[in-house]
Amino acid sequence: MNRQLIRSYILLVAVAILLFTVPVAFTLTKQLRDDTELSVLREANTMALLLGNGDRISCEALTKVARAYSHETPGAVRVTPTGACAPDLPEPATDAALTRAVERNRPTTDWGSDFIWGRNLTVTVPAEGDAAVRIVYSTSDMTRRLWSIWGFRAGLAALVLAAAAAIGAYAARRITAPLRELNSMASKFSDGDLTARSPVTGPAETQTLARTLNQGAERLDTLVASQRIFVADASHQLRTPLTALRLSLDNIADGVDDEFVREDVEQATAEVVRMSRLVNGLLVLARAEAKVTAAEPLPLGDIVAERLTVWRPAADERGVTIALRGSGVDDRPSVLASPGHLDQVLDNVLSNALEVSPDGGTITVRLETGSGAREVVLSVTDGGPGMSDAEKSRAFDRFWRGQGLTGRSGSGLGLAVVKQLVTDDGGTVALTDAPGGGLCVRITLRAAPRSGS
Repeated sequence: MNRQLIRSYILLVAVAILLFTVPVAFTLTKQLRDDTELSVLREANTMALLLGNGDRISCEALTKVARAYSHETPGAVRVTPTGACAPDLPEPATDAALTRAVERNRPTTDWGSDFIWGRNLTVTVPAEGDAAVRIVYSTSDMTRRLWSIWGFRAGLAALVLAAAAAIGAYAARRITAPLRELNSMASKFSDGDLTARSPVTGPAETQTLARTLNQGAERLDTLVASQRIFVADASHQLRTPLTALRLSLDNIADGVDDEFVREDVEQATAEVVRMSRLVNGLLVLARAEAKVTAAEPLPLGDIVAERLTVWRPAADERGVTIALRGSGVDDRPSVLASPGHLDQVLDNVLSNALEVSPDGGTITVRLETGSGAREVVLSVTDGGPGMSDAEKSRAFDRFWRGQGLTGRSGSGLGLAVVKQLVTDDGGTVALTDAPGGGLCVRITLRAAPRSGS
Protein backbone atom coordinates (compact mmCIF):
# COMPACT_ATOMS: atom_id res chain seq x y z
CA MET A 1 0.00 0.00 0.00
CA ASN A 2 2.88 2.38 0.75
CA ARG A 3 4.26 1.91 -2.76
CA GLN A 4 0.89 2.58 -4.33
CA LEU A 5 0.47 5.79 -2.32
CA ILE A 6 4.00 6.96 -3.21
CA ARG A 7 3.48 6.17 -6.90
CA SER A 8 0.17 8.03 -6.88
CA TYR A 9 1.75 11.04 -5.19
CA ILE A 10 4.67 11.12 -7.65
CA LEU A 11 2.29 10.72 -10.60
CA LEU A 12 0.20 13.65 -9.35
CA VAL A 13 3.28 15.86 -8.99
CA ALA A 14 4.57 14.75 -12.41
CA VAL A 15 1.27 15.72 -14.02
CA ALA A 16 1.41 19.10 -12.27
CA ILE A 17 4.97 19.64 -13.54
CA LEU A 18 3.93 18.61 -17.02
CA LEU A 19 0.98 21.01 -17.02
CA PHE A 20 2.84 24.02 -15.65
CA THR A 21 6.54 23.64 -16.52
CA VAL A 22 6.39 22.32 -20.08
CA PRO A 23 4.12 25.13 -21.39
CA VAL A 24 6.45 27.69 -19.80
CA ALA A 25 9.44 26.06 -21.48
CA PHE A 26 7.65 26.15 -24.86
CA THR A 27 6.74 29.79 -24.28
CA LEU A 28 10.35 30.70 -23.48
CA THR A 29 11.53 28.79 -26.55
CA LYS A 30 9.06 30.66 -28.78
CA GLN A 31 10.06 33.95 -27.19
CA LEU A 32 13.75 33.22 -27.85
CA ARG A 33 12.97 32.43 -31.46
CA ASP A 34 10.78 35.49 -31.98
CA ASP A 35 13.23 37.85 -30.27
CA THR A 36 16.13 36.55 -32.35
CA GLU A 37 14.15 36.80 -35.57
CA LEU A 38 13.02 40.35 -34.73
CA SER A 39 16.56 41.44 -33.86
CA VAL A 40 18.08 40.02 -37.05
CA LEU A 41 15.27 41.45 -39.17
CA ARG A 42 15.74 44.89 -37.60
CA GLU A 43 19.46 44.88 -38.35
CA ALA A 44 18.82 43.66 -41.91
CA ASN A 45 16.25 46.48 -42.47
CA THR A 46 18.77 49.07 -41.28
CA MET A 47 21.43 47.77 -43.65
CA ALA A 48 18.88 47.59 -46.50
CA LEU A 49 18.09 51.32 -45.99
CA LEU A 50 21.79 52.20 -46.14
CA LEU A 51 22.18 50.07 -49.26
CA GLY A 52 19.19 51.71 -50.89
CA ASN A 53 20.51 55.26 -50.37
CA GLY A 54 23.50 54.50 -52.60
CA ASP A 55 25.58 57.56 -51.56
CA ARG A 56 29.13 57.33 -50.39
CA ILE A 57 28.44 58.01 -46.75
CA SER A 58 25.69 55.36 -46.63
CA CYS A 59 27.90 52.83 -48.35
CA GLU A 60 30.72 53.42 -45.91
CA ALA A 61 28.29 53.15 -43.01
CA LEU A 62 26.88 49.94 -44.46
CA THR A 63 30.34 48.42 -44.64
CA LYS A 64 31.20 49.38 -41.08
CA VAL A 65 27.87 48.20 -39.67
CA ALA A 66 28.09 44.88 -41.56
CA ARG A 67 31.63 44.20 -40.36
CA ALA A 68 30.78 45.17 -36.78
CA TYR A 69 27.68 42.99 -36.84
CA SER A 70 29.63 40.01 -38.17
CA HIS A 71 32.29 40.55 -35.50
CA GLU A 72 29.99 40.95 -32.51
CA THR A 73 27.26 38.44 -33.42
CA PRO A 74 27.15 34.97 -34.98
CA GLY A 75 25.56 36.50 -38.07
CA ALA A 76 27.23 37.00 -41.46
CA VAL A 77 26.09 39.90 -43.75
CA ARG A 78 25.83 39.44 -47.52
CA VAL A 79 24.81 42.08 -50.04
CA THR A 80 23.65 41.92 -53.67
CA PRO A 81 24.59 43.49 -55.92
CA THR A 82 27.83 44.53 -54.27
CA GLY A 83 28.86 47.02 -56.96
CA ALA A 84 30.61 50.15 -55.85
CA CYS A 85 28.61 50.49 -52.63
CA ALA A 86 29.78 47.33 -50.84
CA PRO A 87 32.68 45.81 -52.77
CA ASP A 88 34.17 44.20 -49.63
CA LEU A 89 31.02 42.35 -48.59
CA PRO A 90 30.27 38.83 -49.91
CA GLU A 91 27.39 38.36 -52.27
CA PRO A 92 24.68 35.79 -51.46
CA ALA A 93 23.88 32.94 -53.78
CA THR A 94 20.85 33.49 -55.91
CA ASP A 95 18.04 31.28 -54.62
CA ALA A 96 14.27 31.26 -54.37
CA ALA A 97 14.23 33.26 -51.14
CA LEU A 98 16.38 36.04 -52.63
CA THR A 99 14.32 36.15 -55.82
CA ARG A 100 11.06 36.23 -53.89
CA ALA A 101 12.26 39.03 -51.61
CA VAL A 102 13.38 41.20 -54.54
CA GLU A 103 10.37 40.56 -56.76
CA ARG A 104 7.76 40.94 -54.04
CA ASN A 105 9.67 43.61 -52.14
CA ARG A 106 9.04 41.77 -48.85
CA PRO A 107 11.51 40.30 -46.33
CA THR A 108 11.82 36.53 -46.18
CA THR A 109 12.81 34.42 -43.18
CA ASP A 110 14.11 30.85 -43.32
CA TRP A 111 14.88 28.94 -40.07
CA GLY A 112 16.37 25.99 -41.92
CA SER A 113 14.06 23.41 -40.32
CA ASP A 114 10.41 22.85 -39.51
CA PHE A 115 11.32 21.56 -36.01
CA ILE A 116 12.38 24.50 -33.78
CA TRP A 117 15.24 25.64 -36.08
CA GLY A 118 18.16 24.47 -38.19
CA ARG A 119 21.81 25.38 -38.13
CA ASN A 120 21.25 28.91 -39.51
CA LEU A 121 18.57 31.60 -39.59
CA THR A 122 18.54 33.30 -43.01
CA VAL A 123 16.84 36.72 -43.29
CA THR A 124 16.66 38.47 -46.67
CA VAL A 125 15.45 42.11 -46.90
CA PRO A 126 14.99 43.90 -50.29
CA ALA A 127 16.49 47.35 -50.93
CA GLU A 128 16.03 50.01 -53.63
CA GLY A 129 17.15 49.11 -57.12
CA ASP A 130 16.66 45.33 -57.05
CA ALA A 131 19.25 45.06 -54.32
CA ALA A 132 18.97 43.00 -51.12
CA VAL A 133 20.70 42.44 -47.80
CA ARG A 134 20.94 38.94 -46.40
CA ILE A 135 22.02 37.97 -42.87
CA VAL A 136 22.93 34.33 -42.21
CA TYR A 137 22.66 34.01 -38.41
CA SER A 138 24.14 30.91 -36.74
CA THR A 139 21.73 29.35 -34.22
CA SER A 140 24.43 27.62 -32.12
CA ASP A 141 24.08 30.15 -29.29
CA MET A 142 20.32 29.80 -29.44
CA THR A 143 20.65 26.02 -29.22
CA ARG A 144 22.79 26.34 -26.09
CA ARG A 145 20.23 28.66 -24.55
CA LEU A 146 17.50 26.22 -25.55
CA TRP A 147 19.30 23.40 -23.75
CA SER A 148 19.72 25.60 -20.69
CA ILE A 149 16.00 26.41 -20.69
CA TRP A 150 14.89 22.80 -20.95
CA GLY A 151 17.78 21.36 -18.92
CA PHE A 152 17.13 23.70 -16.01
CA ARG A 153 13.47 22.77 -15.95
CA ALA A 154 14.24 19.06 -16.34
CA GLY A 155 16.68 19.22 -13.41
CA LEU A 156 14.18 21.21 -11.38
CA ALA A 157 11.48 18.65 -12.22
CA ALA A 158 13.78 15.80 -11.12
CA LEU A 159 14.47 17.57 -7.81
CA VAL A 160 10.77 18.21 -7.30
CA LEU A 161 9.95 14.57 -8.06
CA ALA A 162 12.65 13.40 -5.63
CA ALA A 163 11.26 15.72 -2.96
CA ALA A 164 7.76 14.47 -3.79
CA ALA A 165 8.93 10.88 -3.39
CA ALA A 166 10.46 11.65 0.00
CA ILE A 167 7.40 13.57 1.16
CA GLY A 168 5.14 10.86 -0.29
CA ALA A 169 7.05 8.14 1.57
CA TYR A 170 6.76 10.07 4.82
CA ALA A 171 3.07 10.79 4.25
CA ALA A 172 2.38 7.17 3.24
CA ARG A 173 4.05 5.87 6.39
CA ARG A 174 2.02 8.29 8.50
CA ILE A 175 -1.19 7.30 6.75
CA THR A 176 -0.56 3.55 6.91
CA ALA A 177 0.91 3.52 10.44
CA PRO A 178 -2.46 2.55 12.01
CA LEU A 179 -2.86 -0.22 9.42
CA ARG A 180 0.61 -1.54 10.27
CA GLU A 181 -0.35 -1.60 13.93
CA LEU A 182 -3.47 -3.58 13.06
CA ASN A 183 -1.40 -5.95 10.91
CA SER A 184 1.08 -6.42 13.76
CA MET A 185 -1.79 -7.26 16.08
CA ALA A 186 -3.20 -9.74 13.54
CA SER A 187 0.25 -11.37 13.16
CA LYS A 188 0.56 -11.82 16.92
CA PHE A 189 -2.94 -13.27 16.96
CA SER A 190 -1.97 -15.78 14.26
CA ASP A 191 1.02 -16.78 16.41
CA GLY A 192 -1.32 -17.46 19.34
CA ASP A 193 -0.71 -14.30 21.37
CA LEU A 194 -4.25 -13.38 22.36
CA THR A 195 -3.04 -10.55 24.60
CA ALA A 196 -2.03 -8.42 21.58
CA ARG A 197 -3.88 -5.13 21.25
CA SER A 198 -3.74 -2.35 18.69
CA PRO A 199 -3.36 1.33 19.71
CA VAL A 200 -6.36 3.44 18.77
CA THR A 201 -4.72 6.01 16.46
CA GLY A 202 -5.08 7.47 13.00
CA PRO A 203 -8.23 8.53 11.15
CA ALA A 204 -11.67 7.94 12.59
CA GLU A 205 -12.20 4.86 10.41
CA THR A 206 -9.05 3.09 11.62
CA GLN A 207 -9.79 4.08 15.21
CA THR A 208 -13.22 2.46 14.94
CA LEU A 209 -11.65 -0.66 13.40
CA ALA A 210 -9.00 -0.81 16.13
CA ARG A 211 -11.61 -0.53 18.88
CA THR A 212 -13.72 -3.26 17.28
CA LEU A 213 -10.73 -5.61 16.94
CA ASN A 214 -9.58 -4.91 20.49
CA GLN A 215 -13.04 -5.65 21.84
CA GLY A 216 -13.19 -8.88 19.84
CA ALA A 217 -9.72 -9.80 21.09
CA GLU A 218 -10.77 -9.20 24.69
CA ARG A 219 -13.77 -11.48 24.30
CA LEU A 220 -11.77 -14.15 22.50
CA ASP A 221 -8.98 -14.00 25.09
CA THR A 222 -11.55 -14.34 27.87
CA LEU A 223 -13.22 -17.32 26.19
CA VAL A 224 -9.93 -19.10 25.46
CA ALA A 225 -8.66 -18.42 28.97
CA SER A 226 -11.86 -19.85 30.40
CA GLN A 227 -11.46 -22.92 28.21
CA ARG A 228 -7.86 -23.40 29.32
CA ILE A 229 -8.81 -23.04 32.95
CA PHE A 230 -11.62 -25.54 32.49
CA VAL A 231 -9.37 -28.07 30.77
CA ALA A 232 -6.65 -27.64 33.39
CA ASP A 233 -9.07 -27.89 36.30
CA ALA A 234 -10.91 -30.84 34.80
CA SER A 235 -7.66 -32.65 34.06
CA HIS A 236 -6.37 -31.97 37.55
CA GLN A 237 -9.60 -33.12 39.17
CA LEU A 238 -9.68 -36.31 37.08
CA ARG A 239 -6.18 -37.40 38.08
CA THR A 240 -7.16 -38.29 41.65
CA PRO A 241 -10.14 -40.55 40.87
CA LEU A 242 -8.22 -42.24 38.07
CA THR A 243 -5.33 -42.97 40.41
CA ALA A 244 -7.76 -44.35 42.99
CA LEU A 245 -9.47 -46.44 40.33
CA ARG A 246 -6.17 -47.91 39.19
CA LEU A 247 -5.21 -48.82 42.77
CA SER A 248 -8.61 -50.49 43.25
CA LEU A 249 -8.16 -52.50 40.06
CA ASP A 250 -4.66 -53.56 41.16
CA ASN A 251 -6.08 -54.74 44.48
CA ILE A 252 -8.83 -56.66 42.71
CA ALA A 253 -6.30 -58.28 40.37
CA ASP A 254 -4.18 -59.39 43.37
CA GLY A 255 -7.18 -61.04 45.04
CA VAL A 256 -8.69 -62.83 42.06
CA ASP A 257 -7.68 -66.30 40.92
CA ASP A 258 -10.07 -66.57 38.00
CA GLU A 259 -8.06 -66.03 34.80
CA PHE A 260 -11.04 -64.60 32.91
CA VAL A 261 -11.73 -62.05 35.66
CA ARG A 262 -8.02 -61.22 35.93
CA GLU A 263 -7.88 -60.63 32.15
CA ASP A 264 -10.86 -58.27 32.34
CA VAL A 265 -9.27 -56.42 35.25
CA GLU A 266 -5.97 -56.07 33.38
CA GLN A 267 -7.82 -54.73 30.32
CA ALA A 268 -9.66 -52.23 32.53
CA THR A 269 -6.35 -51.24 34.14
CA ALA A 270 -4.82 -50.63 30.68
CA GLU A 271 -7.72 -48.36 29.80
CA VAL A 272 -7.31 -46.47 33.09
CA VAL A 273 -3.60 -46.03 32.29
CA ARG A 274 -4.49 -44.70 28.86
CA MET A 275 -7.01 -42.30 30.38
CA SER A 276 -4.39 -41.14 32.85
CA ARG A 277 -2.01 -40.40 29.98
CA LEU A 278 -4.75 -38.51 28.19
CA VAL A 279 -5.54 -36.43 31.27
CA ASN A 280 -1.85 -35.72 31.86
CA GLY A 281 -1.46 -34.71 28.22
CA LEU A 282 -4.42 -32.32 28.45
CA LEU A 283 -2.98 -30.79 31.60
CA VAL A 284 0.44 -30.32 29.97
CA LEU A 285 -1.16 -28.84 26.84
CA ALA A 286 -3.29 -26.42 28.86
CA ARG A 287 -0.23 -25.25 30.78
CA ALA A 288 1.76 -24.89 27.56
CA GLU A 289 -0.93 -22.73 25.96
CA ALA A 290 -0.99 -20.48 29.01
CA LYS A 291 2.57 -19.23 28.25
CA VAL A 292 3.33 -18.32 31.83
CA THR A 293 7.13 -18.37 31.49
CA ALA A 294 9.58 -16.46 29.32
CA ALA A 295 12.32 -18.05 27.22
CA GLU A 296 15.84 -17.97 28.63
CA PRO A 297 19.23 -19.43 27.62
CA LEU A 298 19.38 -23.12 28.50
CA PRO A 299 22.17 -25.69 27.86
CA LEU A 300 20.60 -28.00 25.30
CA GLY A 301 23.41 -30.57 25.46
CA ASP A 302 23.07 -31.01 29.22
CA ILE A 303 19.29 -31.32 29.01
CA VAL A 304 19.53 -33.92 26.22
CA ALA A 305 22.15 -35.91 28.16
CA GLU A 306 19.98 -35.86 31.29
CA ARG A 307 16.83 -37.07 29.51
CA LEU A 308 18.74 -39.79 27.67
CA THR A 309 20.04 -41.03 31.03
CA VAL A 310 16.43 -41.29 32.23
CA TRP A 311 15.21 -43.17 29.13
CA ARG A 312 18.14 -45.55 28.60
CA PRO A 313 17.02 -48.11 31.23
CA ALA A 314 13.63 -48.46 29.47
CA ALA A 315 15.44 -48.81 26.15
CA ASP A 316 17.87 -51.39 27.52
CA GLU A 317 14.98 -53.62 28.58
CA ARG A 318 14.09 -54.04 24.89
CA GLY A 319 17.65 -53.99 23.60
CA VAL A 320 17.17 -50.58 21.94
CA THR A 321 20.27 -48.41 21.67
CA ILE A 322 20.00 -44.62 22.12
CA ALA A 323 22.97 -42.90 20.43
CA LEU A 324 23.89 -39.22 20.66
CA ARG A 325 25.53 -37.80 17.50
CA GLY A 326 26.29 -34.50 15.76
CA SER A 327 28.78 -31.65 15.75
CA GLY A 328 26.70 -29.75 18.28
CA VAL A 329 27.39 -32.34 20.99
CA ASP A 330 30.88 -31.03 21.68
CA ASP A 331 29.89 -27.35 21.27
CA ARG A 332 27.39 -27.53 24.12
CA PRO A 333 25.04 -25.03 22.45
CA SER A 334 22.61 -22.91 24.46
CA VAL A 335 19.10 -22.29 23.16
CA LEU A 336 16.29 -19.93 24.08
CA ALA A 337 13.50 -21.92 25.71
CA SER A 338 11.17 -21.81 28.69
CA PRO A 339 12.33 -23.86 31.69
CA GLY A 340 10.82 -27.33 31.57
CA HIS A 341 9.71 -27.15 27.94
CA LEU A 342 12.65 -29.04 26.49
CA ASP A 343 12.31 -31.81 29.08
CA GLN A 344 8.68 -32.40 28.10
CA VAL A 345 9.51 -32.19 24.39
CA LEU A 346 12.26 -34.80 24.67
CA ASP A 347 10.15 -37.07 26.88
CA ASN A 348 7.29 -37.09 24.36
CA VAL A 349 9.54 -37.60 21.32
CA LEU A 350 11.68 -40.31 22.97
CA SER A 351 8.58 -42.07 24.29
CA ASN A 352 7.10 -42.25 20.78
CA ALA A 353 10.43 -43.32 19.27
CA LEU A 354 10.86 -46.09 21.84
CA GLU A 355 7.35 -47.40 21.30
CA VAL A 356 7.72 -47.73 17.51
CA SER A 357 11.33 -48.96 17.46
CA PRO A 358 11.77 -52.74 17.06
CA ASP A 359 13.62 -54.75 19.69
CA GLY A 360 17.35 -54.41 19.18
CA GLY A 361 16.89 -51.24 17.10
CA THR A 362 18.59 -47.86 17.40
CA ILE A 363 17.32 -44.39 18.24
CA THR A 364 19.67 -41.64 17.05
CA VAL A 365 19.59 -38.23 18.72
CA ARG A 366 21.56 -35.62 16.76
CA LEU A 367 22.54 -32.03 17.62
CA GLU A 368 23.57 -29.69 14.79
CA THR A 369 24.18 -25.96 14.48
CA GLY A 370 22.60 -24.31 11.44
CA SER A 371 21.74 -20.99 9.73
CA GLY A 372 24.93 -19.20 10.68
CA ALA A 373 24.87 -20.27 14.33
CA ARG A 374 21.48 -18.60 14.80
CA GLU A 375 19.68 -21.92 15.10
CA VAL A 376 20.26 -25.29 16.73
CA VAL A 377 18.67 -28.40 15.23
CA LEU A 378 17.72 -31.32 17.46
CA SER A 379 16.61 -34.45 15.58
CA VAL A 380 15.41 -37.81 16.88
CA THR A 381 15.40 -40.68 14.39
CA ASP A 382 13.83 -44.07 15.09
CA GLY A 383 13.83 -47.37 13.21
CA GLY A 384 10.08 -47.86 13.21
CA PRO A 385 7.62 -48.16 10.33
CA GLY A 386 7.57 -44.41 9.68
CA MET A 387 4.56 -42.41 8.50
CA SER A 388 2.92 -41.77 5.19
CA ASP A 389 2.56 -38.22 3.89
CA ALA A 390 -1.11 -38.20 4.91
CA GLU A 391 -0.20 -39.30 8.43
CA LYS A 392 2.51 -36.65 8.70
CA SER A 393 0.04 -33.94 7.75
CA ARG A 394 -2.20 -34.94 10.68
CA ALA A 395 0.40 -36.05 13.21
CA PHE A 396 0.29 -32.76 15.14
CA ASP A 397 -3.51 -32.72 15.38
CA ARG A 398 -4.86 -33.19 18.89
CA PHE A 399 -6.25 -36.64 19.71
CA TRP A 400 -5.15 -38.01 16.34
CA ARG A 401 -3.51 -41.42 16.63
CA GLY A 402 -1.71 -43.25 13.85
CA GLN A 403 -1.88 -46.93 12.96
CA GLY A 404 1.43 -47.85 14.59
CA LEU A 405 2.20 -48.82 18.16
CA THR A 406 1.55 -45.28 19.36
CA GLY A 407 -1.86 -45.43 17.75
CA ARG A 408 -2.89 -48.27 20.03
CA SER A 409 -1.49 -47.01 23.34
CA GLY A 410 -0.98 -43.25 22.90
CA SER A 411 -3.32 -40.43 23.80
CA GLY A 412 -2.94 -38.53 20.54
CA LEU A 413 -1.56 -35.48 22.37
CA GLY A 414 2.19 -36.16 22.44
CA LEU A 415 3.17 -34.47 19.18
CA ALA A 416 0.55 -31.75 19.71
CA VAL A 417 2.25 -30.92 23.03
CA VAL A 418 5.67 -30.98 21.32
CA LYS A 419 4.56 -28.54 18.62
CA GLN A 420 2.90 -26.21 21.12
CA LEU A 421 5.96 -26.06 23.38
CA VAL A 422 8.46 -25.64 20.53
CA THR A 423 6.33 -22.98 18.81
CA ASP A 424 5.95 -21.06 22.08
CA ASP A 425 9.75 -20.85 22.27
CA GLY A 426 10.01 -19.51 18.71
CA GLY A 427 11.10 -22.76 17.11
CA THR A 428 9.70 -25.17 14.55
CA VAL A 429 9.13 -28.93 14.39
CA ALA A 430 8.79 -31.11 11.30
CA LEU A 431 8.50 -34.79 10.46
CA THR A 432 10.64 -36.32 7.71
CA ASP A 433 11.47 -39.81 6.47
CA ALA A 434 14.61 -41.28 7.98
CA PRO A 435 17.21 -42.81 5.65
CA GLY A 436 16.63 -46.54 5.49
CA GLY A 437 13.15 -46.30 7.02
CA GLY A 438 11.72 -44.87 10.18
CA LEU A 439 10.73 -41.38 11.20
CA CYS A 440 12.86 -38.32 11.96
CA VAL A 441 11.47 -35.62 14.26
CA ARG A 442 13.42 -32.45 13.39
CA ILE A 443 13.20 -29.67 16.00
CA THR A 444 14.71 -26.25 15.21
CA LEU A 445 15.37 -23.98 18.19
CA ARG A 446 16.68 -20.43 18.51
CA ALA A 447 20.32 -20.29 19.53
CA ALA A 448 21.05 -18.14 22.56
CA PRO A 449 23.43 -15.19 21.97
CA ARG A 450 26.98 -15.99 22.97
CA SER A 451 28.63 -14.02 25.73
CA GLY A 452 30.22 -10.80 24.47
CA SER A 453 28.54 -11.01 21.03
